[in-house]
Amino acid sequence: MTAAQSTECHIPFNPEFCSVSNNVLTSTYTYKNTIVSKDLETSKVSIKPIEQDYKFKLDLTVPKVGIMLVGFGGNNGSTFLSATLANKHNIAFHNKEGLQQPNYLGSMTQSSTIKLGVDSKGNDVFVPFNSVLPLVNPNDLVITGWDINSANLAECIERSQVLEYDLQSKLKPYMKNYKPLKSIYYPDFIAMNQYDRANNCSNEIPSDVQSGKREYDINNKWADVEKVRADIRKFKADNQLDSVIVLWTANTERCVPIIEGVNDTMDNILKAIKENHEEIAPSTVFAAASILEKTPYINGSPQNTFVPGLIELAEANDSLIAGDDFKSGQTKLKSVLTQYLVDAGIKPLSIASYNHLGNNDGLNLSSHKQFRSKEISKSSVIDDCIESNDILYPKEAIVEGEKPVDHCIVIKYMKAVGDSKVAMDEYYSELMLGGHNRISVHNVCEDSLLATPLIIDLVIMTEFFSRLSYKKVDENGVEENAEAYDNVYPVLAFLSYWLKAPLTRKGFKPINSLNRQRQALENLFRLLIGLPANDELRFEERLV
Repeated sequence: MTAAQSTECHIPFNPEFCSVSNNVLTSTYTYKNTIVSKDLETSKVSIKPIEQDYKFKLDLTVPKVGIMLVGFGGNNGSTFLSATLANKHNIAFHNKEGLQQPNYLGSMTQSSTIKLGVDSKGNDVFVPFNSVLPLVNPNDLVITGWDINSANLAECIERSQVLEYDLQSKLKPYMKNYKPLKSIYYPDFIAMNQYDRANNCSNEIPSDVQSGKREYDINNKWADVEKVRADIRKFKADNQLDSVIVLWTANTERCVPIIEGVNDTMDNILKAIKENHEEIAPSTVFAAASILEKTPYINGSPQNTFVPGLIELAEANDSLIAGDDFKSGQTKLKSVLTQYLVDAGIKPLSIASYNHLGNNDGLNLSSHKQFRSKEISKSSVIDDCIESNDILYPKEAIVEGEKPVDHCIVIKYMKAVGDSKVAMDEYYSELMLGGHNRISVHNVCEDSLLATPLIIDLVIMTEFFSRLSYKKVDENGVEENAEAYDNVYPVLAFLSYWLKAPLTRKGFKPINSLNRQRQALENLFRLLIGLPANDELRFEERLV
């Protein structure tokens, strides 16, 4: 692959709303919505339809992209590298069921389709999601990353016990030359059961090796920022990359308090880093370094890395960020099942969610502070769904400070099950006339094989959004600025489909409904090629 490539799309653009010049796609679209006002005393509703014309510009040239993973040697990082290498080199392997071919199952961008329209008989026509507009091929990603442990990636896949033995054997010749960059370790932020792994840290203080005790410098945090920035620049230059994306898939950190004067503004958080404040976490260091390098940063873990000061820093630097926490198994299903119940007029009263797993993520989460970060990210996934139905959950009946649905989350570490996470859920709901319904779900999933496709999608879509810009057009067809286009807002709420606790612009509530999240992505792709937003009116069938 050269420094950049132009990718031809299989789907033609609608010339009524689109044009292409110098490999740049320009699209026009009229966004329509309805402003709703409700009188709290009379419950009278008033509506006001609104329209806003936009012009979008998409660079169709796919760049050469590098991905830097924080936690490169962990289960997710090593599985991510394994997946791209297996697919790139077409490495087939045997398991007990026979010969297996490499694939990207579980990746929305690589293995799902999008409805384009209907054929002459009214039948739906679907096309691959990645055929609509040019996207990075995951086989072409250049990959490296940081890890607090020094094991090379061949050793990491053996340690993680995620992949079949035959595949491990065939990948090891490729992976043995991948070695994580030295990372940053502040012991207070992850569980102390991770201490023995931390032998590859740039902030380790030289000490008597014979003592067997390692110590770490937590009083040069700005130097740590500069070290990460230098790593990003070197990786980009050494590999002649057009762009780099940094993604955190390392251990869950404890949450940090929002402290006035420390992390509440951009200036304060930069000052706090330079003053080595105790609430500056490693993830803060990596995020700040990435933002200052104008490198997109994605938080795949549940900790609250994106405090107000970091969000303001991203806005000031026009640098893309997204988070928090991969939405892969239990929580993804919960966002669908809760929506089904509420949309059906069935009233969930309680949701009990239990997990046990035996990988290093589970070991780290066995510490209460780290578990608390995960508990917060998993518990918010039903909030917008519950708020959408005030027939089931009238606001006046909700006690202040209490949740309308009793939602309990438990995570336990059990080494024996390894990466095969067990999730059990019980949904207890109220039916008509005093009846009740209980749905019990038992889900066993290979955790890293669900999470890795999310990393692929997040990286690919983040790069896509880095090539998209827009401008508003007034009702007279006059553009705000005839020449300049704005980049998309730095907080990539469009990526919420893949995240448990989606980050949004200040003043807006996150959308957790999986179907609504997916619909937004599909309709964005449609409008960019000049097609209207999808609906399911199906007048071809239902009206004569």
